[in-house]
Amino acid sequence: MLRTLGTRFGPWLLPGTPGLAPGPCRKVSGARGQGWLQPVGHDTGVKVYNSLTRRKDPLIVGSADAASCCGPTVYDHAHLGHACSYVRFDIIRRVLTRVFGCNIIMVMGITDVDDKIIKRANEMNISPASLANLYEEDFKQDMAALKVLPPTVYLRVTENIPQIISFIEGIIANGHAYSTGKGNVYFDLQSRGEKYGKLVGVAPSPGAEPGDSDKRHASDFALWKAAKPQEMFWASPWGNGRPGWHIECSTISSLVFGSQLDIHSGGIDLAFPHHENEIAQCEVFHQCNQWGNYFLHSGHLHMKGEGKMSKSLKNYIAIKDFLKTFSPDTFRLFCMRSSYRSAVDYSSSSMREAEHLLLATAAFLEDARAYMKGQLASGPIREDILWERLSHTKAAVKATLADDFDTPGAVDAIMDLIHHGNRQLKAVTKEPGGPRSPAVFGSIISYIEQFFETVGISLGDQQSVSGDSSSATLHSVVEELVRFRLKVRQFALATGEATRETRRQQLLERQPLLEACDSLRQDLAAHGVSIKDRSSTSTWELLGQRSDDHKPGS
Repeated sequence: MLRTLGTRFGPWLLPGTPGLAPGPCRKVSGARGQGWLQPVGHDTGVKVYNSLTRRKDPLIVGSADAASCCGPTVYDHAHLGHACSYVRFDIIRRVLTRVFGCNIIMVMGITDVDDKIIKRANEMNISPASLANLYEEDFKQDMAALKVLPPTVYLRVTENIPQIISFIEGIIANGHAYSTGKGNVYFDLQSRGEKYGKLVGVAPSPGAEPGDSDKRHASDFALWKAAKPQEMFWASPWGNGRPGWHIECSTISSLVFGSQLDIHSGGIDLAFPHHENEIAQCEVFHQCNQWGNYFLHSGHLHMKGEGKMSKSLKNYIAIKDFLKTFSPDTFRLFCMRSSYRSAVDYSSSSMREAEHLLLATAAFLEDARAYMKGQLASGPIREDILWERLSHTKAAVKATLADDFDTPGAVDAIMDLIHHGNRQLKAVTKEPGGPRSPAVFGSIISYIEQFFETVGISLGDQQSVSGDSSSATLHSVVEELVRFRLKVRQFALATGEATRETRRQQLLERQPLLEACDSLRQDLAAHGVSIKDRSSTSTWELLGQRSDDHKPGS
């Protein structure tokens, strides 16, 4: 079962293990490197860089595939740094599903109670629940705009409080957590012994604790937080309070997946302490040696020369603001041009490069289609070369994607195929140079479109204009087209001071021009553009959107 967790928390779901009773761990084949236990099951043919082993391991899953993607803490707008992680793991999800045949059912957790939510709600003088609902919907809209596939189901923390309390009780019962007189519950990290630090080796030293801390050890972390005045809270065996962050994720994962998680993924900043603490919580609750089999971590998006993009540094770009200038397809290709594990610098120039590659790809497909229709004259096509390049590209793309989702290598292979296709099409002559070769170009077009569709990029959208300027651009194009048509029509009707017979002859000769103008008017009407010829001028309007602002010649 392929189970994956993402940037915040939340599983790529396996239909459910009800309740939270600790269950037996799935069978493993034995120790391997750093104590890692290789799963028994179906080898997908993919090798992934596993943070648990710090090497590439074969991705082996069970008979049913499930994955998880991280959800947000909903207290503010999402920014491009968040988007980079979500889009990268969305691409991985699509590749696993469409290239390697994994049937991924996905669950996303929403952290809708948190210190940041409470603080922001107080600043805005609204309830934390209202704030969380507002930004949850905002997040969903951003993900849809970025073409990130929605999960099968969302699970909110506030809707799973009884399950979280039960999970904490299980950890206490197993001797790995303790409650205090103040109503807090902490995970006893010393009880974990040398098993703590599977992801980071040696855990960093904890910071200084305040003088009124009720922890036994500074490194212990909160499972349940006692309620503070005027904070939202739930009743529990330890008094009123709310859950800690790490326990939320462990509970929801266990609620959905039981005692075994195949893949856990997220931003590199989540490796410690979040993922490390999740491992500790789940392994002591389920009493198993290996809760998660694979941990995948993505690199950060950096503002060039400024470090990691983050709200705390005030160097972020909101997703909505970004999409006013660039398309979601451009951002997706930008993400694909670097390994998902790598930190990547954001800049306008890097976005323009990705945009240029998409336009170049769309231009090649347009030329190839024109050639297939006989609209583009070319010299003889070396079909044998193109068939060989297509076969080579298919093998190369699958091999690179199987190598830890090497999207830069896959994109390079596709662009190399386009380069070879363009070399054949550039041998243009004035007349067609022999029989066309539509089959090989049809196959190339089909494969390129299939590749980009697989990773969530729509090549058909590349001719449209992104951002708020699209409407103004459309009006400008129609304006120029109507103006040109008007000049053609005026020329066809102009006879000057010629004799009656000469005028009749001129009108007869120019009749095809008038017919072409009429045909254009009728064709544009089918697309919602109404042109009206009025004496010596023409006006136009969008049907259903009457306006006097678009009257050339008036």
